[in-house]
Amino acid sequence: MLIDVKVPVLAESVSEATLMTWHKQPGDAVKRGDSLIDIETDKVTLEVSAVDNGVLAEILKEDGAEVQSDEVIARIDTEGKGAAKPAEKAKPAEQNEPKQQSLVDEPEPAASGTTRLSPAVRALLEEHNLDAADIPAGRDDGRLTKEDVLKYLEGKPAASQPAPEPTPAPKPAAEKPEPAQQPAPAAEKSATTTTARPETPAAPGPSAGSGGRPEERVPMTRLRKRAAERLLSAQHENAILTTFNEVNMHPVMDLRKRYKDQFEKEYGVKLGFMSFFTKAAVEALKHFPVINASVEGEDIIYHGYFDIGMAVSAPRGLVVPVIRDADMLSFADIESKIVEFGQKAHDGKLTMDDLTGGTFTITNGGVFGSMLSTPIINPPQSAILGMHKIQERPMAENGQVVVRPIMYLALSYDHRIIDGREAVQFLVAIKEMIEDPSRLLLQV
Repeated sequence: MLIDVKVPVLAESVSEATLMTWHKQPGDAVKRGDSLIDIETDKVTLEVSAVDNGVLAEILKEDGAEVQSDEVIARIDTEGKGAAKPAEKAKPAEQNEPKQQSLVDEPEPAASGTTRLSPAVRALLEEHNLDAADIPAGRDDGRLTKEDVLKYLEGKPAASQPAPEPTPAPKPAAEKPEPAQQPAPAAEKSATTTTARPETPAAPGPSAGSGGRPEERVPMTRLRKRAAERLLSAQHENAILTTFNEVNMHPVMDLRKRYKDQFEKEYGVKLGFMSFFTKAAVEALKHFPVINASVEGEDIIYHGYFDIGMAVSAPRGLVVPVIRDADMLSFADIESKIVEFGQKAHDGKLTMDDLTGGTFTITNGGVFGSMLSTPIINPPQSAILGMHKIQERPMAENGQVVVRPIMYLALSYDHRIIDGREAVQFLVAIKEMIEDPSRLLLQV
């Protein structure tokens, strides 16, 4: 019996997605729950799993294909019949064909001796004139994926000198010499990426400069393209203004120092600064509800709940998971959520629900060393709080100059509905609560 493998139902705001890399190939045995392929949407990466035991009979959409919600992308044969035959037939077909022909159609298997490469991987290898044997595979079965190639390209250092071979190399067809060179060093696979360096300047086309100054063209991921569209839209459609202030972090740091060990022992999570700022932001939003509002057409939508987005830098780009009903959560609950979101973002396991909604966002550029910045609003929200690096600075206190750990805060807001007075007072309210944390307990 054939069972359809479909694209998961996407969110209303997501019209289509991109297939990334198939983890199984036609003829492979699969079990219920086995990961078949990852699908990248504008917001998250989704995993499509096998719905039943059987054999992957056919793949209808290859790597890199654009797909829509509920579209059939593959089929599983639950009886396990007929699926393995194509794989068996392929071997004698390849053996009967001339060697030269097999090099043209399937260069990678002949060269590397591993499982066959997907069309997306082959296209990247040909575009950048790369040897599959030089790129470490991230999968346990040794199969090279598109992500492995992109990661290799991102981390590959530029060639310092053009090798003597590059000049004659373009004359023969670029795809012909590669297979001949691949099988030579079996140990080359474990060598560093410098083994491929002499070939890089020889790549024809705009990817190689004439003076030994190579360039690489890597397509944006769907997530990054969508983020770019949203950020540009935010700048074009909102009247963004930013106000700044500084906050003395000494009281919070002192409180954290006194109770961090006991806090971690009690709740199993470390006490950080983000829970203090989340609590302070929620209390400030209660006093200035327009900061928690959004614009819809010619209407202002005031939200009676506090869903706080936390900007997180993930391997695939910036994502903003949402802590829902933050006003109902304790410090430990907030810290646990932050740790959970950070791990899920790193592993690419954030769900659509994790990223949907949000009435106000907090971003912490200080973890990367940023001293000051002007964060961009995350539509359809109307404001975003930017935290920065804590730096000791001299300041006047009770008529004396003392050294205190200071952090600059930035609030970017939509001036269409938020006046400067409200924005400044909102930021001052956060400053006062951070500098006197007892206010957070008394909610004043």
